[in-house]
Amino acid sequence: MKFRDYYETLGVARSATEAEIKSAYRKLARKYHPDVNKESGAEDQFKAIGEAYAVLKDTEKRAAYDRFGENWKNGQDFTPPPNWNEGFEYSDGGGHPGYGGGFEGDQSEFFESLFGRGRQRQGGRGGQTRQGMNFKGQDHHAKILIDLADAYNGAKRTIALQMPSMDAEGHVGTQERKLDVSIPKGIKAGQNLRLSGQGGPGMGQGGAGDLYLEIDFHPNPIYRVDGKDVYIDIPLAPWEAALGTSVNVPTPAGSTLELKIPAGTVAGRKMRLKGKGIPSAEPGDLYVVPTIALPPAQTDAQKEAYQNFEKAFDFNPRAHLKG
Repeated sequence: MKFRDYYETLGVARSATEAEIKSAYRKLARKYHPDVNKESGAEDQFKAIGEAYAVLKDTEKRAAYDRFGENWKNGQDFTPPPNWNEGFEYSDGGGHPGYGGGFEGDQSEFFESLFGRGRQRQGGRGGQTRQGMNFKGQDHHAKILIDLADAYNGAKRTIALQMPSMDAEGHVGTQERKLDVSIPKGIKAGQNLRLSGQGGPGMGQGGAGDLYLEIDFHPNPIYRVDGKDVYIDIPLAPWEAALGTSVNVPTPAGSTLELKIPAGTVAGRKMRLKGKGIPSAEPGDLYVVPTIALPPAQTDAQKEAYQNFEKAFDFNPRAHLKG
């Protein structure tokens, strides 16, 4: 996928104001409109201009785009970094990854990878309800990353969210706000944590909206998570796998469990520790997946041990490959 520099498409600087972006769009839209310009490529250029304007005219989309776009050049091979939108706060009515927005034209793969298809988030608690002149504030959303241990034990954390903002001159940026959050024991990736009254302000007697925090986990060098289940690879020496042994398995909760490894264990065989996954009314399981770790043969004695090992066995690990 190629990176699209929306500022270059409209011919404006990254510091351009809202008015400058609108002016550039109108000028280019008139120039390349299919009803006016019959040259080859004019229609594609018109679509590209519309896509760029759909992002840069929207405060939230533009702020999200600016978070990573300054490090890329137009046409470079590009893959959105994982969790690039972590800690970015946006409203129900705004455009953001997965929620689309006001652009109804043909969307590029690049546009959809960042902002989803053109659709508006509907309903929910964030919808404005008119009661006289009272309006309830919009709900806000953000994605946050927590440690796997927090899901096991529960935790209190201070999180920092970046909120899109626009100054009086029409320049888009972000401002930070910090919140103290209680992470409940047993929360899973993909669940939403609701903070009542922490969304957008209401009007008149309308109350503030709520803030929904979508939960995901920080990458972990030891554990892999699949729903409520957790996986851990446990290296075994060849003799441990062949003869059997007992190993101590660390858990995300901070404890250790003793696990008996049966003789003849092969790499990849899953061993289930029932109920030791992420806690809940029906807790997940912890799966131990053995791998075989070969000690290096660095000394003459170690090399001789491997040679004796070879002589002791009539074993061909590739026998199944013979036709």
